This record gives sequence, structure tokens and C-alpha cells, in this order.
Amino acid sequence: MLNVLKGWFNAWFSDEEAVYLLFLLLAGFAVVLLFGGILAPVLAALVVAYLMQGLVTALNRYRVPPVLSVNLVFLVFLAALVAVLVVLMPLLWRQTVLLVRDQLPDILRTTETWLRSLPERYPEMISMEQVNTLVTIAQRELAQLGQSVLTLSLSSIPNMLEILVFLVLLPLLVFFFLKDREKLVGWVLGFLPERRRILSHVWQEMDQQIANYVRGKAVEILLVGSVTFLAFLLLGLNYAVLLAVLVGLSVLIPYIGATIVTVPVAAVAYLQFGWGGDFALVMVIYGVIQFIDGNILVPLLFSEAVNLHPVAIITAILFFGGVWGFWGIFFAIPLATLLKAVINAWPKRSDAWRLPAGARSHKARSGGPGGAEVRGRGRRRGRPRRGL
Repeated sequence: MLNVLKGWFNAWFSDEEAVYLLFLLLAGFAVVLLFGGILAPVLAALVVAYLMQGLVTALNRYRVPPVLSVNLVFLVFLAALVAVLVVLMPLLWRQTVLLVRDQLPDILRTTETWLRSLPERYPEMISMEQVNTLVTIAQRELAQLGQSVLTLSLSSIPNMLEILVFLVLLPLLVFFFLKDREKLVGWVLGFLPERRRILSHVWQEMDQQIANYVRGKAVEILLVGSVTFLAFLLLGLNYAVLLAVLVGLSVLIPYIGATIVTVPVAAVAYLQFGWGGDFALVMVIYGVIQFIDGNILVPLLFSEAVNLHPVAIITAILFFGGVWGFWGIFFAIPLATLLKAVINAWPKRSDAWRLPAGARSHKARSGGPGGAEVRGRGRRRGRPRRGL
């Protein structure tokens, strides 16, 4: 057993650069996990600057001076930030309060009526006592939710102060990340070893792919949210802004995001229009938007498909979303792709250590596949041919 572990360690960690790469990955995850709350403005500014750098590079290709391009992109970012804080956020908060205050009681009554009809339809499966228990629990949870949404307690003042500090630091950090990008990148590279073949390979492989994904996902959120808002506004659906934001953010979670958001869209449409043509029209248009997003917009925005299995994607979303919340969900697929690229580029020796000793000796004597390679390595290392 000890020889097997030793062989595994030598196969995967025999390269000095591999050990350094592992240390960098573990250190990066540890810093984010332990100090993510403290460094939230810095991490968020890094993400925003990474997104904005594409616009700066595009302006530079049109021979716009670097200083001017950075200032123009930063002004665009400031305008978008002010619009979100002054226009979008108050509107979202107002519609959320109205939804909880006006629609939540109707949803509760409708659900209670439906639940109380179940014992009459299926008496062998559910009893009235079980329904009463479910209704009591639902009323208590929804009442707590409504109270927390409709009121702001004094305990939330420290959180508001943290948000204000975050909003002040974020634009400043974004500006300096854009302005002094070359200096900061050179400073970071100074801590890396001169021999960084693996690091360069992983970065070259992932830089363009992550950039395309992140910027494409941001554009997808804006387009899907905007089109959904215009469609719901023309249909006269209540809470159009709130529902459009939910639909736009649902594209962050492949496979299940659209399904989850369908529930509030259908609930609001049913409570406003009832069963009828208007309700069907809302759901048909919503389905068309989702179809166009999945079959036209996504292939158009993402030039390179993410070569990950659906199980790996869902696992990455659950893990990184549970660790880092919204940003974890946003970067779940790029991070999973990064881990896959690191594993593929990881330097390792031959897998001969996986074979039993007898099998390796037999291959070495018979000259079968891999026999010459094993013999050559044995002579170079000064080891017997019978293997590890």
C-alpha cells in the first residue's frame, strides 16, 4: 500500500511546477473562503474590471488612446451603476413590497383552498389533519417572509453601512484596476517562478474561454431581461420589472433556472388573468423567449461550447453557489472549466504504477505495449525492470 501511494505521489507531484500550481490553487481558494467577506470590494472590482477590459481593448484596436479608452469605459460603468442604484433597485424594491403585500395573501388563500380539496379527492393518500399542519406551517413561514420584506429593522443599519462602503470602494478599485493593469499584472508575475510553462499553458487556454463566457453571459442576462420586460409590459402583466430581472438572472443556472422562474411568472399571470387566453398568451411568449435564448442566443454569444457534462455543471453550480453565493453561481462553469484545464495540463509520469508488479514484469519481458518504454525508464532511473 505504501508503495502504491508513493508511486501515485511520484506520478502526479514529481514536477516542481505542479506543486507550485497546486499551492496557488489552494491558496486562492483559501483566501476567498476565509477572507471573502473582507475582500468583497476587491474581488467584485476584479470581476467588473475583467468584464470592462474587453471594451478597453476594443477601443484600443480603433486607435483610441489608452488613457482615453479607460476613462470612457469607466464613465460607462459609472452611468450603469448609477442607473441601477437610482432607477432599477428602488423599482425592484417597490414591486417586491407590492407583490408580498397584495399578492401573497391571494396566493396563500388559493393554495389553502386547493390543499383542503385534496382529502376529498384522495382520502386514502392525505388526511385533513395533514393538510391543516401544512397550512399552519405555510402561514407561519409566509408571515415571517412578509414581515422581513416589508420592514427594515434597526439591526439592518450596519449592513447598510457596509453596502455604502462597498459602493464607494467599488468604482475606485475598478478605475485603478483598469488604469494600472500592466503594473499590477507585472507585480503579480514577480511572485511567480521564472519557469511557468504549465501556468502559461493553463492561462492561455482559459483566458479567452472565460472571457467569452463571462462577457457573453452578461450580455445574455441584459438581452433576455430587456426582451422579457418589454414583452410583459406590452401584455400588461403586473410586476414586469421584477419578473424580468428574475428571468434574466435565471440564465445563470443552466437546465433548472428557467424551470424555477416559471413558477412566479405563472403564479402572477394566473392571479391577474385567471385561466384564459391572456394567461395562455403570457406563457406562450415566455416559452418563446426561453426557446430563442437556448437555441439561438446561446450558440451565437458563446463561440466555444463548454465541454462539460451536465452532471459536472450542476455539481459546480451547487458547490460554488453554496460557497460564494451569487458570484459562485455566476462563475461556476468557468471555474469548473478551469479545474478541468488544470487537470488536463497537469504534468504526470506514465501510468505504469497502476499495474500490478507481475503484469509490469510480464510486459517488460514480452516487449508488449509499453514494454520498451518501461525498460527505457528503468535504465534511466537505475531501477530494475520489474517496476516499482
